[in-house]
Amino acid sequence: MTAPIVILVEPQLAENIGMTARAMANFGLSELRLVAPKNGWPKKGVREAASGATHVLDGAKVYATLPEAIADLHALFATTARERGQMKRVFAPEPAMAEVAGRIGRGERIGLMFGRERVGLTNDEVSLADAIVTFPVTEEFPSLNLAQAVLLMGYEWRRAAGLATLRFSGEMLSPPATREALLSLFASLEATLERAGFYPPEKREIIARNMRDMLHRMSMTEQDVRTFRGALRALKPRNGTD
Repeated sequence: MTAPIVILVEPQLAENIGMTARAMANFGLSELRLVAPKNGWPKKGVREAASGATHVLDGAKVYATLPEAIADLHALFATTARERGQMKRVFAPEPAMAEVAGRIGRGERIGLMFGRERVGLTNDEVSLADAIVTFPVTEEFPSLNLAQAVLLMGYEWRRAAGLATLRFSGEMLSPPATREALLSLFASLEATLERAGFYPPEKREIIARNMRDMLHRMSMTEQDVRTFRGALRALKPRNGTD
């Protein structure tokens, strides 16, 4: 699936553009358009800030004006933290990216527009967008760093596109322990504790049952049992017997 296009309007700082490229690469966005970047392009230090996402920077296109940058798009979403008094649909990132995924699936080219570091987008720039995307930030501190905003949108895009699979699962690499293995462990544990004088005579059976219940709740694997039995063997006297 083709991804949405990220458009930065008059970005100023090399660090922000580089970190934007890094955020884009994290979530599979690759097409970056820069509208009249301040102090020219490319910028010193931008590649270092990208932390390896240089393919995004190498493919970036520079435009003199916003109309030129969006001319080939079928839809444009403007991100802003301020209410603009314009009669436009307003989305949170999640539903916005759900619509973007649907439209891209129909073959449309969609742009995500982000404003200047200090003042964001102008009202005239927002007026060129089909809809507004805003973030559920606090009233006390609504401002987001440019790369942070791109990161949030990229994350929601990847989820909406059905691409948000984890890179590793944490699944068990050892099968569950058999009853035979657990019963053998119980016997070894209780014998070791008996030799150590752990049990009060009148409470031995109750404590042993409680400890068995504890081990059952752990849903032990075969490796867990082997590790536990190895620890018990290390506690035995040198001349002890199992």
